[in-house]
Amino acid sequence: MSVFVDEAQIHVKAGDGGAGAVAFRREAHVPKGGPDGGDGGHGGDVWLVADHNVSSLLAFRDHPHRRATNGTHGSGKLRHGARGVDLDVAVPAGTIVHDGTGAAIADLVQPGDRWLAAKGGQGGRGNARFLNNFRRAPSFAEQGEVGEERYLDLELKLMADVALVGFPNAGKSTLISRLTAARPKVAAYPFTTLEPHLGVVRFAGGDFVIADIPGLIEGASVGRGLGHRFLRHVERARVLLVLIDLGADAGRSPSEQYRVLLEELDRYRPELTDRPRLVIGSRADLADDEVADSSALWDQRRVSAATGAGLDTTVRALAQLVSQARADVVPVAGVVIHRPQPEGVAVQRTDDGGFVVLGRPAQRAVAVNDLTNAEALAYVQQRLKRLGVDRALVRAGAREGDVVRVGGFTFTFEPD
Repeated sequence: MSVFVDEAQIHVKAGDGGAGAVAFRREAHVPKGGPDGGDGGHGGDVWLVADHNVSSLLAFRDHPHRRATNGTHGSGKLRHGARGVDLDVAVPAGTIVHDGTGAAIADLVQPGDRWLAAKGGQGGRGNARFLNNFRRAPSFAEQGEVGEERYLDLELKLMADVALVGFPNAGKSTLISRLTAARPKVAAYPFTTLEPHLGVVRFAGGDFVIADIPGLIEGASVGRGLGHRFLRHVERARVLLVLIDLGADAGRSPSEQYRVLLEELDRYRPELTDRPRLVIGSRADLADDEVADSSALWDQRRVSAATGAGLDTTVRALAQLVSQARADVVPVAGVVIHRPQPEGVAVQRTDDGGFVVLGRPAQRAVAVNDLTNAEALAYVQQRLKRLGVDRALVRAGAREGDVVRVGGFTFTFEPD
């Protein structure tokens, strides 16, 4: 059974906020003690964290649900509820996060990158928060806000210094098993490797990571033979190691192999052909000398993973290319956010002629208050006005009697 998973779906649920309390101070010899309801605690957040100790998305295949804890409720004597505990979800470095539409919304490139997948609900404010000169005994408090909940699609693109590119049975798995401690399956039939393997090459000038990518075939760039699933793991490699099979049973000439491999890379991502690459002839122990010596496509290097011939010079050449590629990389500070979350309040007209108010501040003001309480309703109306909702509705063309939706509630617009 495969243990490498590079696509998975995750369901994240942040913690709900605790409710604020409605309470009044009641002590002997303290008349009219006033409100003393405490606030509810905020719900815990769910974070995706890139971890170098995680190599695939296997943990989400059978157990996709991740949930943070809720905040606790407030109580009298101004006792505030405890905050929910945040949940860190470890994912491999190189994980791309997609929303329900398939659009990329975050890219966790480096180990330690953190991205907020679901924000915990804010705790409701207790009635002590609403005390002012006009409201001496507030009889309402806010409910806790519901934490964010959504499904996300995760896609892993391996982070490797070197990616092995070649046809099936070109000797990639044997080569990586000789250069590193990785032990991919090796057999004398095509597509022995059905999943990428990572290995670390120990070298005096500095270690580097090499990835064994399943063999490419003609048409891989358009998805033939699971081409897209294989090729995406080449995208982030700093250096490409192109293997040309010199074996007498290769079935294609070295020049034909080279042409097809570069064409598939160019069709998938044209920038891959500009990536630093080292071309070598593999399986030199089985080579047809007349064919092998007639071409210089493999940078005058021939290797045999079976006998070890040419491996040392190949490692030194790769180390030099990797070192140069690392020096040319401009570091990116923090996680890459593809679509920042909108802020503020906005109004949109709906197909039925009504209006919908968007924006977390307005939606929260409505969702956490008891609109059957006259004091709470008056507070919500004032809050929406301060947020500029009334002005935004007028600018959008709302008139008296129009239907306005805020969150899960519907109102009739009455301009001042």
